[in-house]
Amino acid sequence: MFLIVGLGNPGEKYQDTRHNVGFAVVERFAEKNNFPAFQLSSKFNALLSENLLGKEKTILALPQTFMNESGASVSSLIYFYKIYPANVIVVHDDMDIPLGQIRVVYDRGSAGHKGVESIIDKFESNQFLRIRIGIQPSKGKPNNPEKFVLKKFDKSEKEIIDAAIEKASNALDLLTKEGVERAMNEYNG
Repeated sequence: MFLIVGLGNPGEKYQDTRHNVGFAVVERFAEKNNFPAFQLSSKFNALLSENLLGKEKTILALPQTFMNESGASVSSLIYFYKIYPANVIVVHDDMDIPLGQIRVVYDRGSAGHKGVESIIDKFESNQFLRIRIGIQPSKGKPNNPEKFVLKKFDKSEKEIIDAAIEKASNALDLLTKEGVERAMNEYNG
């Protein structure tokens, strides 16, 4: 069984912001793989969709907590479904990576990402997979990261981030079908 989590903030106000790239990737993956519509689960405080990928039951989750509280929702799903940590994939924005680039990582620290930090704290482990999507602008890291991640992409960035969302969705396909080494070789080059 796989648990694929897209990180973001709930509500229309945050839709299409830099911090919600994780949501966008998981929604695109759901669309490409014919998952049913997401349904709100109050038990897990997340929008969920389940389907089979090959013969593997797969749960897609979009936590409806705010980013900094993502760990509560994600850890409750992991413990309830008894999901093996290597089968947990978290997709999120990353300000340390140039806009549009992606990285597949495993067993790494949060690098200051509050959503990932929350998951590590609640799950008491960093032994899960992550797809990091670069949102760093060409002029480098912004002075006010908290404000920056809540901004929408400007017109010149939109095409780049749309391509990255598609690429990250393809990386999810590869991760679930062929494993982490293959995905790292393909996307971390």
